Amino acid sequence: MSKPAVVLLSGGLDSATVLAIARSQGYVCHAISFDYGQRHRVELTAAQTIAKVLGVASHRIVKVDLRSIGGSALTADIAVPTDRTHEAMGQGIPITYVPARNTVFLSLGLGLAEVVGSFDLFVGVNAVDYSGYPDCRQEYLNAFEQLANLATQAGVEGRGQFRIHAPLVKMTKADIIRTGTQLGIDYHLTVSCYQADEQGRACGRCDSCQIRRKGFADSGLSDATRYV
Repeated sequence: MSKPAVVLLSGGLDSATVLAIARSQGYVCHAISFDYGQRHRVELTAAQTIAKVLGVASHRIVKVDLRSIGGSALTADIAVPTDRTHEAMGQGIPITYVPARNTVFLSLGLGLAEVVGSFDLFVGVNAVDYSGYPDCRQEYLNAFEQLANLATQAGVEGRGQFRIHAPLVKMTKADIIRTGTQLGIDYHLTVSCYQADEQGRACGRCDSCQIRRKGFADSGLSDATRYV
């Protein structure tokens, strides 16, 4: 019998790949996305399309108002950095970091996991070709996994051990793209840009666009991104 899994699905390249990986491993996937006040809210449209194409068991979009906290170029009236070099992107934590975002998202995913009887959560974080976010590191995931088993009824009652799966965490963006392509992902459907327009077309200039563009170039595959 197939096991249920909860997959955090943003609508971007990485999360779509993780969903495909989870399905390829035989999991029945329950996708969860978040309308958190992000400026690139069009990614949720992409998430709905990807969830439908990949045939998830369920897909929820949960509203969380992180804009009321602000502190990020994605959730406040702060300009998104553009045209930065890859060297510059590798220095420090950028203003596109959203305070506590992955902790909030994983917590809600954990709640859904308890409801659907799953002990497996999949998340598309990456610590190789990423923008310096502290909540994308393996150390953070290990700590959250420990918390999950301490803070839940299912964990305390010993009905199972929660696991945080991050299959992309040590992969380059090029390797992620190759993996997803092999699993049949159509990356035209995904939105990674921090300031995509209403049609989901990418600016080509923000950090996320530059990391994604380099990933396609390094993979040897044609860039599936739709640009303005």
